[in-house]
Amino acid sequence: MRAKTKIVLLAGLIGAAFLPVVYAAPTAGASMQAATQSVGPLEEQARASWRDAMAHIATPSDGCFQATYPSVIWHQTACHEVVPRVAPVPRFRGFGGAAETAGNGNDYTLQSTSLITQAVGTFPTVTGVTSETGVGVAAYGGGGILGANEYSLQINSSFDDTTSACKGHSGCTVWQQFVYAPDYEVQGSAAVFMQYWLIGYGSSRCPSGFGSDGSGDCYKNSAATTAPDVPATQLGNVKLTGSVTAGGNDTVVFTNGTTAYSSSGKDSVLYLATVWKVGEFNVVGNAGGSEAQFNSGSSITVKLAVSNGSTTAPSCVANSGSTGESNNLNLGTCSTAGGSTPYIQFTESN
Repeated sequence: MRAKTKIVLLAGLIGAAFLPVVYAAPTAGASMQAATQSVGPLEEQARASWRDAMAHIATPSDGCFQATYPSVIWHQTACHEVVPRVAPVPRFRGFGGAAETAGNGNDYTLQSTSLITQAVGTFPTVTGVTSETGVGVAAYGGGGILGANEYSLQINSSFDDTTSACKGHSGCTVWQQFVYAPDYEVQGSAAVFMQYWLIGYGSSRCPSGFGSDGSGDCYKNSAATTAPDVPATQLGNVKLTGSVTAGGNDTVVFTNGTTAYSSSGKDSVLYLATVWKVGEFNVVGNAGGSEAQFNSGSSITVKLAVSNGSTTAPSCVANSGSTGESNNLNLGTCSTAGGSTPYIQFTESN
């Protein structure tokens, strides 16, 4: 592509973030793989702008959608009802791993003074990562999806807030996860979905559609869209976005290179839009309290940016994560910044 053409395309993509909802019927043979060819800096800038745009362009309804660069049109795709695998809250802090390693509660969270409408998780810098293996953790029964390149990306709310979804149950709080999970149900394919929790709902029967984890908590998954399994060595190419709309849909978007995958469901499942002020993002084990173990010498920069109607820098709070999954990387210091999309950023390494 000629430089002049690239510049025009880039300008159009930047403006696309402000376009109204767009939609098209399904397209046969839409690409399921990210482009792997090397591109120049202008083209990469255009693709980055496209990825940002797709995170802001709402899908027209609940369901599953896909878009392929350079198009900013969401094409409806088949949804899959996947059997929920539990991604637990951190019940066993200090389960035997190094105290500094990330996850199982020991993680940084972004804390906002105003309601979050969107959170975007990225890995701006990834160095030294040559392998990753999902391993079971004894305190959680050794469960999860285990083996090479088994991990999950999670954007999590806190589990300290209650909404009307609790139906008046004393002590009940809501917890919502926006998830990308390789091999979640089908070997060789990843799932992009949301997992909903009613923590402390009690010993009575869970609401219709929710299962019980046996300890008084209820959970279920949204419909899932299918995405490619991305090796952990390519974390720098991916982006995970979670957004909520009061009275509308909550949406998870996973972007890998030049393809975006989304799944949307009603915010009324948990009413997260009415309480969301805390966000956690990281790469951790794939369900069941498992751990993502990276090779020695790995270093990953983690960034979580939000839209919250404010330009004030958020707080970055240590040891406040909400997922039971973990990794074997040691947390560094956390920095914050304000602006149009306030964020927290930290490095984890081993």
